[in-house]
Amino acid sequence: MGDIKKYNKNIFETIKQLNEYGYEFWSARDLAKVLEYSKWSNFVNVINKAKISCKQSGINNSDHFADVGKTINLPKGATREIPDIMLSRYACYLIVQNADPNKDIIALGQTYFAFQTRRQELQEEYEQLTEEKKRLAIRNELKKHNIQLADAAKNAGVIEPIDYAIFQNHGYMGLYGGLKAKDIHTRKRLKRSQKILDFMGSTELAANLFRATQTEENFDEKKLREKKKHIRRITKLEQK
Repeated sequence: MGDIKKYNKNIFETIKQLNEYGYEFWSARDLAKVLEYSKWSNFVNVINKAKISCKQSGINNSDHFADVGKTINLPKGATREIPDIMLSRYACYLIVQNADPNKDIIALGQTYFAFQTRRQELQEEYEQLTEEKKRLAIRNELKKHNIQLADAAKNAGVIEPIDYAIFQNHGYMGLYGGLKAKDIHTRKRLKRSQKILDFMGSTELAANLFRATQTEENFDEKKLREKKKHIRRITKLEQK
């Protein structure tokens, strides 16, 4: 692999594949190459250790390690069938946990698959929640992101309350077809003391969470300058 700085977690996404049913998997041959195992036999030893870990956890190996064949091209147009293994995300996680810890790419793989495996577990847990528990979970997450968004806006120069209110309104307008926060409040027939976000279902809250996270990520220098000019211009118009 050479210089590890050239690589990031996306390298594991680029070798991910989907089967005919839409389920994700990784080819052991592809993973071996990324993890810098030049000898297949050495990587098979790591896979076997991962299988033992899987079995000791009370999980069926066949659910995560599937033996398959892979056709490779040879000189003069010839081909040859070689053994390969279809790996689940969990199988990849076990493999990097049992791989050579002296390789920088292994540490990167451990971080990536540990995070992704946990995220998948959380998704499965979330899908089993009732609608009310889903709504509360997303509402709490949205509260955290709104605080982060306010901090990001403040760092960008959106300091005055009226500026931030205008900034927030434009976020809602983009999501609700031009409706401002007060319009949404009216449409939901809420009292003045009631907050919009407390009267949204899980789907609507998820859309607003996406809006908040995307807005936060878009705070780069160029866009910040444009936003501040835009906010100042709107503020002057609304104060007239």
